[in-house]
Amino acid sequence: MSVTSFDPRTGAVVATVADTKDAELRAVLAAATAAAPVLAATSPAQRRTWLHAVADALESHRDELARLADLETALGSERLTGEVTRAAGQLRFYAEVAAEGSYVDVTVDEPTATTPGLVRVNRPLGPVAVFGASNFPFAFSVLGNDTAMALAAGCPVVAKAHPAHAGLSVRQAEIAREALAAAGAPRGTFAVVSGHQVGVDLVRAPEITAVGFTGSQAGGMALWRIAHERDVVIPVYAEMGTVNPVVVTAAGARDFEAVAKGLVGSFTLGSGQFCTKPGLLLAPAGAGAAQAVADALRSAAPEPVMLTSAIADGVRTGLAAMVAAGAEVIAEVPAAGAGWSAPAAVLAAPAAALAPGSRLLEETFGAVVLVVEYADTADLAAVLGRLQPSLAASVFTGGAEDDQAGQVVGLLSGQVGRVAVDAWPTGVAFTWAQQHGGPWPATSAPAVTSVGAAGLARFVRPVAYQSAPDAWLPPEAQAANPWGLPRRVDGKRP
Repeated sequence: MSVTSFDPRTGAVVATVADTKDAELRAVLAAATAAAPVLAATSPAQRRTWLHAVADALESHRDELARLADLETALGSERLTGEVTRAAGQLRFYAEVAAEGSYVDVTVDEPTATTPGLVRVNRPLGPVAVFGASNFPFAFSVLGNDTAMALAAGCPVVAKAHPAHAGLSVRQAEIAREALAAAGAPRGTFAVVSGHQVGVDLVRAPEITAVGFTGSQAGGMALWRIAHERDVVIPVYAEMGTVNPVVVTAAGARDFEAVAKGLVGSFTLGSGQFCTKPGLLLAPAGAGAAQAVADALRSAAPEPVMLTSAIADGVRTGLAAMVAAGAEVIAEVPAAGAGWSAPAAVLAAPAAALAPGSRLLEETFGAVVLVVEYADTADLAAVLGRLQPSLAASVFTGGAEDDQAGQVVGLLSGQVGRVAVDAWPTGVAFTWAQQHGGPWPATSAPAVTSVGAAGLARFVRPVAYQSAPDAWLPPEAQAANPWGLPRRVDGKRP
């Protein structure tokens, strides 16, 4: 069996990648298992050199990789060239996070007359399975955030090639393996496998200790169930996304033309195929929001091309389901007709239609937005209370003197991982303070992030060593601190 990728613009076949055979998968897992203790015993500073080598290799192949990606995703060479640069930047960033060392959280309690000596450190889990996303073939794919974090934390990675860009996945793997070998990383540090059943077998494999996933709720929940049916249950860190709301306050609605233009730019970006796409606009009654957004959409005249035929079909069926659930189409830019093209649309519905169980509470993955008006802050709070939690939300205000804005920020922060004020949620920066997660069902693990420095915590677990001779401790825990990591001793930072 094999996986075939297509050109979304035409539907033509681009690449065919054979499914990984069972014997090949076993060999990959064996190599990853052998590499795990080597990575765990290697200093974060050394792992940094490995990740920098992969980043340098990506950038040296930037044009080639962007061309391959454009054939399989139709996302455009400019966007994809920039995304290669972003992926390289992510690898370097997480390498520096690892080398800084605070993620290890070395904590020492010296022995006293009444308590034993304890040393607590975060240790790498072991081999990690990574399932990337179709919409970011570099930043969230086989060499994306999850892979970079796991390697930085000292875990080997076995990534599954995404069927929408299978050829690109294989090429990235070749480049990464060559770079890692040249930098001195052990065999088994990184590998890519391919095939639907292979992905299932990968999660079931006893060698795998955790799963990183970015994609749909259906895909994330399927992997979560498989992982929880194992004899040894493992964590699945699934970023699945839902409808991300945008709230406009009464004061923020004074310049609604600018809000409408910005919303169209955000919900049509990448043909609406971002997990942070704003899918619901909540505006004060009488603001003329739906018509303003409709006018802005017609003016922009986007031509969405979806990543796969299934996603394109999902836009059409999603629109029909939203209309059946009580929404009205205010504006629609028809699909171009070629390849995996799909329409872009603005719909409107009364607040009462957002009832529990309504299809209007579910995401339509594509360039589709729903506009709903609210009467007052109490009505807004009631509507927000009926939404699924999500990754991000935005609030557009009248500035620092907006009396309503603080309350809205408080309401939103109770159900999202990130609140953007007077800004669109679409971009996700990889920084120290970033939180890219959210309550269930936006993610399967709301306490963690899949972007940002704190994401390394997903691939380690704390171990406390009580009354252990210093020589028996792992390097990061030894009194001489050979890796030069920050530590807390008796509750204080030296």
